[in-house]
Amino acid sequence: MPVTHPQRGREAVPAPVLTADEPVLAVRGLEFAYPDGRQALRAVSLELRRGEKVALVGPNGAGKSTFLLHLNGILRGAGTITVCGLAVAPANLPVIRSLVGLVFQDPDDQLFSPTVFEDAAFGPLHMGLPEHEVRRRAMEALERVGVAQLADRMSHHLSAGEKKRAAMATVLGMEPELLALDEPSAGLDPRARRRLMCLLADLPHTMLVATHDMGMVREVLPRTVVMDAGVIVADGPTTRLFEDVALLTRHGLEPR
Repeated sequence: MPVTHPQRGREAVPAPVLTADEPVLAVRGLEFAYPDGRQALRAVSLELRRGEKVALVGPNGAGKSTFLLHLNGILRGAGTITVCGLAVAPANLPVIRSLVGLVFQDPDDQLFSPTVFEDAAFGPLHMGLPEHEVRRRAMEALERVGVAQLADRMSHHLSAGEKKRAAMATVLGMEPELLALDEPSAGLDPRARRRLMCLLADLPHTMLVATHDMGMVREVLPRTVVMDAGVIVADGPTTRLFEDVALLTRHGLEPR
């Protein structure tokens, strides 16, 4: 399992220290339009505190994925975003991308190295960590998601569930403050979905999960944010929002 540093002598960038009263994520007035003029986000504001597990739900085209892509600077809109008090801005992106573990809906977009181990090692490696620390983090991340036995395998030989967990390992190895997951249960069979739900429930990370899986929301994510047409239309305890059937139906959701 080789580990090759792209830049010898590069030093790891220290992450900011989060104070007790500071949110892990603070978004203020986020606006974004695609080049074709479609307005995807409209004055979106949201805060997440340390340890919160939050669902982001809404119909297709609501802006959920677009919102997640702003959290580590892949997309840039108007407004402000801070992670652990650090602005999401070009100069800060190396640190931001170690603080925000973004897991794409399609794990094939995340797994591109020759082996599963090398995928898990990629993030820590590019943080400038020493080789022994890269190896430790990669293996601990793979063990945490239950795929350590697949470390030497090629990712395209894995099942859908194994790929999802391997993709999570690629961000867990960076020890992020915030996990942002886009449709993590999409395409999984019932057994793989249950394993994923147990993993999400056990992880201690602050978590924002964009999903259509309302069963997972009910079981795993105590707070729910409803987004529609680029606007947050509701935000509160999952149990309370699920009792508002009219609200969910109005925004294309079913509390099942």
